[in-house]
Amino acid sequence: MKASYKKYILNFKRPSGTSRGVMNTKETWFIILNDNNKTGVGECGILKGLSIDDRPDYEKTLKWVCDNIDQGLVNLLDQLTEFPSIQFGLETAFRSIASPNQFDLFSSAFTEGLDNIPINGLVWMGSDSFMREQIKEKIEAGFDCIKMKIGAINFQTELDILKSIRKEFSVSDIELRVDANGAFSAEEALEKLKRLSEYQLHSIEQPIKPKQFNAMAKLCEMSPLPIALDEELIGVFSVQDKKEVLQTINPHYIILKPSLIGGFSGSQQWINLVEDLNIKWWITSALESNVGLNAIAQWTYTLKNSMPQGLGTGSLFTNNFDSPLIVKNGTLQYDNNENWNFNLQ
Repeated sequence: MKASYKKYILNFKRPSGTSRGVMNTKETWFIILNDNNKTGVGECGILKGLSIDDRPDYEKTLKWVCDNIDQGLVNLLDQLTEFPSIQFGLETAFRSIASPNQFDLFSSAFTEGLDNIPINGLVWMGSDSFMREQIKEKIEAGFDCIKMKIGAINFQTELDILKSIRKEFSVSDIELRVDANGAFSAEEALEKLKRLSEYQLHSIEQPIKPKQFNAMAKLCEMSPLPIALDEELIGVFSVQDKKEVLQTINPHYIILKPSLIGGFSGSQQWINLVEDLNIKWWITSALESNVGLNAIAQWTYTLKNSMPQGLGTGSLFTNNFDSPLIVKNGTLQYDNNENWNFNLQ
């Protein structure tokens, strides 16, 4: 088997804002396997400033993986604990080359086009008018679960936007999630959560920055609003450490991004732990191209989690790869009349 890698820059259709800043481009990498006239592909998606493996030796590690591909998947994964996005890319690539169709990784009613995955509509930060425009678009597109990024513009403006949604749509009409990406200080967070809770939100993701375990535990205990851990899971490698994070903080939910936490196997480890603790979870993509999104979506479908998942990011880029993945009526669907066009040129 031969392996190679290639860098690819995804361009956003319009700048996408979070409390960590505005993104215009997104760097991603692909591992390509070749063996007996078969090709497998996997995406290693990193988020600058967030991924634990956003480090200077990233490309060198990819080269090492390709040079040592004959060690096999299990051995390689064991040596790549600190490179979760490469673990995810490798798992996908090995699954891809073993499949009759390189993009049909987990055959199911989803890949046959017979079933879909409910997803949330994602609203990026920006001006008041820009955020309202996005919300209107999502509702008109049939979403009944909307996730809004908060924490970068005036807090009162964000509350006003939520208030205006709730004036028009009840909880049974629209489920509202917010994602603060760690924007609140530990001192102000509880007061802000109290104000947010007036709008009957489903949950808030990562209200304060990660690694403030006692502050987060106290928030989860006192918050009138369910809290979901997201960035908190990044860089927690051993089962024992994962268990400790969960038992210390005792969150209401966790959010799993395979590219950031060790691929399918790393995510499954978290799922096994939280199910023992009666903590709920859902899966989210991390701005991968359609190649990575396809792998995450197909795997997610097999888990049979009925909550809306965070898998609606495929349409954000001008130069994404054509694929059968389509978003329709608030769901992600697989349209087998559409073909893949994976071309890295």
